[in-house]
Order: sequence, then C-alpha cells, then structure tokens
Amino acid sequence: MVNHSAANAEIETDERIAIRVRNINVVYATPTGRIPAVRNVDLDLPKGSITGIIGESGSGKSTLIMAIMNAVTKPGNIESGSVILNGQGDLLKMSREQQRKIRGKEIGFVFQAAQNSLNPLRRVGQQILDLGRSHDIKDLRGLIRHAKQLLTRLGLDADRVLASYQHELSGGMRQRVGIMFALVLNADVVFLDEATTALDMLSQASVLEIIRELQKEKHLTIALVSHDIGVVADLSERIEIFYAGEIVEEGRTSKILSDPEHPYTRGLIRAIPRISGNIDSAEPLKGSSPDYKTYQQPGCLFYDRCPIRAEGCLKSRPELAQIGREHKVACFRVGVDDRN
Repeated sequence: MVNHSAANAEIETDERIAIRVRNINVVYATPTGRIPAVRNVDLDLPKGSITGIIGESGSGKSTLIMAIMNAVTKPGNIESGSVILNGQGDLLKMSREQQRKIRGKEIGFVFQAAQNSLNPLRRVGQQILDLGRSHDIKDLRGLIRHAKQLLTRLGLDADRVLASYQHELSGGMRQRVGIMFALVLNADVVFLDEATTALDMLSQASVLEIIRELQKEKHLTIALVSHDIGVVADLSERIEIFYAGEIVEEGRTSKILSDPEHPYTRGLIRAIPRISGNIDSAEPLKGSSPDYKTYQQPGCLFYDRCPIRAEGCLKSRPELAQIGREHKVACFRVGVDDRN
C-alpha cells in the first residue's frame, strides 16, 4: 500500500511533461534488514524526448521503472510517491483496471529478459490478438498488419515470427518481438529496460537506429534504461545517473559527457571502451556495488569507491542540487579533480 503524504498529494502538472515522478521511495524487506532500493527520486520525462537512465547492475534502475508502472512485487514496497501521466492523475492511486488499460496502450514496456513478456504456450500472433482484445481494439486485422510492419522494420520475417512460439525464436529475436509489443498499440511513452542486451553489436546499432526513427515519427517519449553509458550517449537528450537507488547527477547528455561532476559519472565514462587509440585507456570502475551495510551508512553511498572523498562525506548524505541551468549533482566535492 502506498503511503501518500500531503506534501505530494497535489502535483503541479505541465503539458510539456509526459511523466512527472515525485518523491518515489521503494523499500525491500530482506532477512538482513530493509534496503531502500529507490530513495526520494524526482524525475521528469519531457514529451517527445529520449531520456537515458544509467547505472550499474543492481543500482535500482529497473526498480524505479517498475515503481513508475506501480508494478513492484514483494518483497518490495512503494512507500511513497506520485506518478502523473500526461496530467491525467496519479498512476499510483488508480484502480487496477485503470492501470491495466494504461499499460500497453499508453505506456509500453520492454523487459530486460524478453521471454518474461511472452507466453510460452501461445504463438506470437495469438498473443497480439489477446493484447488487442484486452484493450478493446476493434480492428484486430489492422493490429496484425501494424505488428507485421513493426517486425519487418526490426529486421524480422514477420509471418514466421507471428506463427512461432517463444522457444522457436533466438534471444535477439525475442528482444525485437518485445519492442514490437511495446509499440503495437501506439503507446506515447515507452520504457526500454536494457532492450538491446541480447543483441550483437551490429544488431544493437540497427535496433537503436530504428528506435530513434520511430521516436521521431511518432513523437514518442522514451526512457532508455541501461548500465552502459555508451549505448545511450548519442541517442538520449538527457541523462539521469543512478547509483544505489538515488539520482546522483542529471542534465543534458552533451553537458554530462563533456563536463561530468560526480566521480561516479566520471568513472562510468572512463570505463567506455575506445574503438581507436589506446585500447588500454578504458579504466574499470574501482570497488564493488553497494551492499546492505552501504545503505545503512549516514553519508554518501559512493564514499567507499570515491577517489576524491573527504571526511565530511561520511557524515551526511549529499542531496541533488542545481549547479547549472540544466545540470544537477549530488556531491559535496563538486569541482574537485579526481585526477590529482
């Protein structure tokens, strides 16, 4: 059950924003204690834009997206927050039936593991018809035609795919089918959770280019979730850097890549392999991802891995603060060069 405080009961709407997220907190109950997987996250997805949500595996990116969809499963629990979709109201307060109608038709979702979204007992074509009927689509033949067009654009043999069960498709094919399902009902907002993970490099580049084309044609709002900042660097307009359940830096992609302020962001950028020059110049991010003890410390959660940490960083938690017109960072050491 979501606990909505008076502070976020009324959220200002903006016609330029497709999804406005405020004060999302998700906690997982574990044998070792309660872990805040997402903490006090605010996020805006402007209409017709592509936003990259970047962070290591286990940083809470997928949990954030599932919270926005109000689809967090036990042992997770959304403890507070508001999610306003196109000014229509709070998704977290809507009935299950209202949410079911919105998912797929207004919000599309591509899972990291594509097989999770496919029924192994029904052919792909049958599942498209099931999806159409569940959303009261009258022109089912038109829906199948649209699905074929999308599959063809994604480089697949549409007739073969529609007649196949999921086990008859490769991992890469299933991932493309997942993208088709997210788009086939003409959703305005699409979440792509590691949507190209199962693809080889050439297929990945091709699919990302198709996503870019579809986004421009249909004026889609896309959140591209990835652990690889290189994947979304030239696709997204804005980047949200996620670490240990918190946004630690956000801004325009060009600004973040050229002038990153958070040491975690710098580490992610340095870890990107280069295709020219010294192939050994890429530096792996030092240290390990946060564990239960990390979440319990009062100070900066990146403290143990930070090359520019100071004593004060362990005493209190830095909050996301404005340092430029469209640039925010959560760090007490802004401006300190970690190369020194």
